[in-house]
Amino acid sequence: MLRVHSIESLGTYDGPGIRLIVFLQGCNFKCSYCANVDTIPLVGGDLMQIEDIVAMAINQKPFFGKKGGVTISGGEPLLQAKELIPLFKRLREENINTCIDTNGSVFNDSVKELLEYTDLVLLDIKHINEKDHVKITSKKNQPTLELAEYLKSKGKRTWLRYVLVPTLTDNEEDLNKLGKHFENFSNIEKLEIQPYHSLGVHKYEHMGLNYTLKDIKKNTPEQLNKAQNILEQYFKNIIVN
Repeated sequence: MLRVHSIESLGTYDGPGIRLIVFLQGCNFKCSYCANVDTIPLVGGDLMQIEDIVAMAINQKPFFGKKGGVTISGGEPLLQAKELIPLFKRLREENINTCIDTNGSVFNDSVKELLEYTDLVLLDIKHINEKDHVKITSKKNQPTLELAEYLKSKGKRTWLRYVLVPTLTDNEEDLNKLGKHFENFSNIEKLEIQPYHSLGVHKYEHMGLNYTLKDIKKNTPEQLNKAQNILEQYFKNIIVN
């Protein structure tokens, strides 16, 4: 069984094609710009049977086309890697594309086995510098970088994702460092720049939490273009979501 926060049908932003997106409950990061702070607690959500999710995927399979499928997001889905293995095995039996959207901070034998049945990894890079990564997430970035190396060694299809937060993750030096770190990863098909937004602030208020980035404004077109131009030096495909 999986601890599920919510499910979205006909999603178009979390992997290729049209997808069924399952958001799992629980995350080990506390990102300062998190838009789904209600997914962070390890308790809560609904327990769902694997076959119930498979049935939903089969029901929506006609909409998937050649590229679509199922994306498991969160929260941090790899916290439930062991439980995801039988789901991904079943989806592969049904010839349904599988995708994991992860911060890359969990890496164990269950994750390795799960990746054998995973068609695509969306790897969220919060910050390339450890000190700033800790500031943003409360955790070091070493596990994420180690998982990235493993994905490279296995040739696992990977899309990088990077939230561009003004004054926090848009420093020119850091963007170049990010690009140089990953430029020779042949398994990385593209990097998605995700503009900063504060659409989840109301969740903080509802949960009685303090949102620390209240004074940060959304990206200007100039800021997005600058970041894209820098990163295009290192990646063959840059998308601004």
